[in-house]
Order: sequence, then structure tokens, then C-alpha cells
Amino acid sequence: MDIKPPLPTTTLGNSRLLRKQMNDAELRLWKVLRGSRLGGLKFRRQHPIPPYIADFCCIKKKLIIELDGSQHTALVDATRTRALQSQGWKIIRFWDHDVLLATEAVAEAIWNAACGPDPHPNPSPAGRGALIGTR
Repeated sequence: MDIKPPLPTTTLGNSRLLRKQMNDAELRLWKVLRGSRLGGLKFRRQHPIPPYIADFCCIKKKLIIELDGSQHTALVDATRTRALQSQGWKIIRFWDHDVLLATEAVAEAIWNAACGPDPHPNPSPAGRGALIGTR
């Protein structure tokens, strides 16, 4: 059994505070994701993954959804993404205004990232679409 160390008190407190102070885009997306409404996938909001707190995550699929507003910078986001990917997470990002203006498209993109088509069970040995025996 995998025993996890307890979260630092400040991380846990920050996570709880962020859940209470969700912006409009986060609230809109949470209405789509909560209660396993998106294809039965269970999502958590403002979930601590030390040293970070993910906006939304599906633990079963190892998928993190980040919503970016004006407070995000490319350098900080890239560092955060690399660190989380090194722990096995897949990260997808959306701008806040995309969530507010195209909620269904964002939900579809999340579904595709989590449950996209499985790879073909018998891929061609030369790669996809390659013609075997031609030069």
C-alpha cells in the first residue's frame, strides 16, 4: 500500500482558500466537471500536488487542467508543467475567456485528452501511413 506523507499545513490551507475564491471561469468549468458529470470522470478542484496546487485534476487519468488568466506567465507555467509532467501528469491549459465563451468546446477537449481514441492495437511497423516495401 502506498502511504502518502501529510500535506504541509500551508499547502492544505492555500488549497482550501482557493476553493472558496474561485473565479468565474473556474466556477463555470467546475459545473461541468463536478459530480462525475463529464463522462463519469471524477475531478478534484484546487488539488494539492506538492509543491503546486492544480486547478482541476482527474487522478485516475493523471490529467491536470489549468485555467490561465492575466496572472500567468509563460516562464512560470513552463517550469510548473515540466515539474508536473516529470511526476507523470498530463497538463492541458485553457484561457479563462475560452472557458467562459466556449464551455462546450473546452469540455470536449478535456474529454478527448482524458479518453481520446486508444492507439491502434496493430500499428504498422514502419509507422503510421508508411508504405511498406517502397522507396
